[in-house]
Amino acid sequence: MDLTSYNDIHNFIGGQFQPPLSGNYMDNINPATGEHIGQIPDSNENDVNEAVEAATKAFPAWSASSVEHRFRVLNRIAELIDENAEALAIAETTDNGKPLWLSKRVDIPRASANFRFFATGIMHFSSDSHTMENRAINYTLRQPIGVVGCISPWNLPLYLFTWKIAPALAAGNCVIAKPSEVTPVTAYLLAHIVREAGLPDGVLNIIHGAGNTTGEAIVKHPLVKAISFTGSTRAGERIAALAAPKFKKLSLELGGKNPNIIFADCNWEKMMTTALQSSFSNQGEICLCGSRILVEESVYEKFKVEFVDRAKALVVGDPMEEKSAQGAIVSRAHFDKILRCIDTAKQEGGKILCGGNAITFKGRCAKGLFIEPTIIEGLGQDCQTNQEEIFGPVVSLQTFRTEEEALQLANATAYGLAATIWTQDVSRANRVAAKTDCGIIWVNCWLLRDLRTPFGGMKNSGVGREGGWEALRFFTEAKNVCIEL
Repeated sequence: MDLTSYNDIHNFIGGQFQPPLSGNYMDNINPATGEHIGQIPDSNENDVNEAVEAATKAFPAWSASSVEHRFRVLNRIAELIDENAEALAIAETTDNGKPLWLSKRVDIPRASANFRFFATGIMHFSSDSHTMENRAINYTLRQPIGVVGCISPWNLPLYLFTWKIAPALAAGNCVIAKPSEVTPVTAYLLAHIVREAGLPDGVLNIIHGAGNTTGEAIVKHPLVKAISFTGSTRAGERIAALAAPKFKKLSLELGGKNPNIIFADCNWEKMMTTALQSSFSNQGEICLCGSRILVEESVYEKFKVEFVDRAKALVVGDPMEEKSAQGAIVSRAHFDKILRCIDTAKQEGGKILCGGNAITFKGRCAKGLFIEPTIIEGLGQDCQTNQEEIFGPVVSLQTFRTEEEALQLANATAYGLAATIWTQDVSRANRVAAKTDCGIIWVNCWLLRDLRTPFGGMKNSGVGREGGWEALRFFTEAKNVCIEL
């Protein structure tokens, strides 16, 4: 199994690698160097139809297989991801532009953890039963849905791809999966891994292509019974419009404009270190990044000076180098969007405290897409910069005087994905967490996850919950059985 060659990517259908039926391809570009990596299938509904046919054929045997068998196969996939972690990390960095050390420490380990967690979880997944005194016993059967669609984004390519696929497979479904066309490589390599691990042909099918063609074909297909999607709110709206009339199950994890609420009594050093991380990790290309930093007025100037100094010290550079804290922006289109958003912030009256510019290098990364960590202050809550997701290394600073004002600012967007609260006052932490309109709340930490807990947003940040038992429930249908005594 060679995971170092991915110039020519193919679809994975029915356990076989094959070119797109149309013969059409798209270019895949290394964002750090501008180098042409290879070609990606530009698939259409014909490829999706073939994948659904393969999945439908595989479903009866896979859904009837024992949980012990599914555990062994999925756990073997996790082992093979670990065994090939170095090659997968290099592929992801080449494909995505993120620092290699970040792929090694976060993305690839979490991808294997996803398979391992759900492989184990399905062994302990229980059903409910209820007695009606001496009249009857009710129990719930949870059965796999059938063929499901999993569509993942480009920012955490293998991590979020496996986050969807693993619970769907563990629950006994067959999957039509589409990675982002911007970052297809690790999904292609995963196909080699699942075949090596002994996953039966047709249980997992990976189709490459654009969202508005390949993605829509998956969503529209009448035999695809559920859709799990992570991506932009705009794309989520389109998927919901297509799927709702067909009564498909939907899990949509969408955008965020997350508040980072800092009270004066916080653990200062821990807060500063984490605030920097939660602002600029992965070039700010994480839906959970704290892009709006709300600081209590009494410590605002102190925070601003230290935070700006630390941001200026971040090394932006070749993602293959260990010293690089930030790598390249994922694509030319997204690079241009971020720079437009920075220009908009200036037009709205924002003051650029640091950054705000593209960076050019000599040598290997001379054609790369790099942007400085950017901090902006002086913007009102209603401005575009504080309302729309930028998804890049750009944060805005605001101040508040009271707990009530902090909550007003925190909740003053259409999004409600995540929030971070910094305070040593336990009562305040609980009050603010309860009143913050977000699905995920961190107190004195960030990105700390227990895979057993639900994951998802409120408002325009999505519907449904992923993670733990919630994911296994989503990928099953509940059937109540009532037996009269």
